[in-house]
Amino acid sequence: MSTVTTTKPAPTASGPAPVAAPHGEGRIGLRGNLRHIGALVRRNALQIKQDPESMFDVVFMPIIFTLLFVFVFGGAISGKGNQAEYVNYVVPGLMAMMGMNIAMGVGTGVNDDFKKGVMDRFRSMPIARSSVLIAKIVVELGRMMVAITILLAVGFLLGLSIKGPVLGLFLAIGLSAVFGASLMWIFVLLGLTMKTPQAVQGMAMMVLMPLQFGSSIFAPPTTMPGWLQSFTDYNPLSNLADAARSLINGVPVGDSVWMTLVWSLAITAVTMPLAVRKFRQKT
Repeated sequence: MSTVTTTKPAPTASGPAPVAAPHGEGRIGLRGNLRHIGALVRRNALQIKQDPESMFDVVFMPIIFTLLFVFVFGGAISGKGNQAEYVNYVVPGLMAMMGMNIAMGVGTGVNDDFKKGVMDRFRSMPIARSSVLIAKIVVELGRMMVAITILLAVGFLLGLSIKGPVLGLFLAIGLSAVFGASLMWIFVLLGLTMKTPQAVQGMAMMVLMPLQFGSSIFAPPTTMPGWLQSFTDYNPLSNLADAARSLINGVPVGDSVWMTLVWSLAITAVTMPLAVRKFRQKT
């Protein structure tokens, strides 16, 4: 009776055979990325359609803020009866503020999606990780455009006038969108880092309040103390507000447009890779 002996292969110095890597986003081409982003944008847009209440902030925030600041602070800043002059000052500034407030909602939304397990489902799919976050940014930019449209409509009703070329108005809107998108990456990173949506909102308010009120959005910095004027000069919201104001009112923009673009590119270059990396690693 013969005996069959089996021998195990000798271990090699290289260790066990490597496991084949799953399909990652590095193998997905540009067309595939765009297709995934489009599908996710459609999914996020359908969510808004199913929950119209999620648009309440976009619809009512520009109306409330415009009426509040024009009729409460307009007389004190521009003089009684000169609210129309203040409208041309504050409405371009409020365009900058719309981007910040909507950006805060991106962070809470991303955090809430992780709590519900939606993001885990996306990460299990063979899609680019960045496409999930970019789709969020695209939809929020659409919401921002709605808010700015309503803001301008209210401004025109209150006496806003375009004193420069109409192209300046569209350039101001585009500049606000570019800067708003860069801010959204900050809040996406916050949403991926903080444990709860409430924590994201609390941290966002700590950032938003000094930046908004320590800027040239609501009042000229010349009325502020010297130390606050120094802060205002380096505040990116002041650069955006001054740029939008100059473009709409037809006055020289100076360095405000370039400074806003530099801030936008710098913020995006730092926070976007960090957000995508955190999205991959988050448990």
